[in-house]
Amino acid sequence: MTSITPENLLEELRRAADVVTGIAASLDDAAVAAPSELPRWTRGHVLAHVTGIANAMARQVEYSTRGERIELYDGGFEGRNRAIELAAGHSGEQHRTAVGDAVDRTLAAFGSLDEEGWQAPITFRDGVVYDGGLALWRELTIHATDLGTGRGPETWSRPFCEHLFDFLAARVPEGERFVLQPLGLPSVTIGSAGGRSTAINGMLTDIAAWLAGRTPTLGSLRATAAADGVELPALLPWPAGVPVAQ
Repeated sequence: MTSITPENLLEELRRAADVVTGIAASLDDAAVAAPSELPRWTRGHVLAHVTGIANAMARQVEYSTRGERIELYDGGFEGRNRAIELAAGHSGEQHRTAVGDAVDRTLAAFGSLDEEGWQAPITFRDGVVYDGGLALWRELTIHATDLGTGRGPETWSRPFCEHLFDFLAARVPEGERFVLQPLGLPSVTIGSAGGRSTAINGMLTDIAAWLAGRTPTLGSLRATAAADGVELPALLPWPAGVPVAQ
């Protein structure tokens, strides 16, 4: 797998943002109040979270351009949760406006960067702006699926799925190795070298969805160990940091 360039990442962010804003524009008040694909969250909760993370990442970038760093959310993770609960019950029009404004802000921030700017340090995961862009890509793409409007993991692109293979390797339990074998594509091995090996076969998007804790939609997954069919192995929690909602 090859790393995505900042230029390509910016284009991916724009595409993912178009998907989310398009879905938000299609939801009326009743649809916003309906359950999402996430336990205990309505679509309004998901949209409020998308608004929050888009604004938070924009702020990370804006401060980085001044050589400064700031926490991801005002009030930390608890502040993030409070903001989601306060905004979850907003009307469809309010969510459309909030999501649109937040997405415009974050795309403008990332779009203003030069090559050096992508490597500026930020508070998020003690990383750099590029890491924040990858995180936003994950948030926008996965939460578009979580809204439960028919755009499932089967719509995820190959670059996005391959990025998840790399990022979510941290979910492989210690002492285990997963050999990911997407149909028609090269295999990818993640986990401990020399660990107990399990092969995960299936369509690329089904494997990525499983790793991300989402429901595979193409029904293609099969796990084997020592040539025998086995249950899909357990995964560790989402990598440390501010996670995508589980």
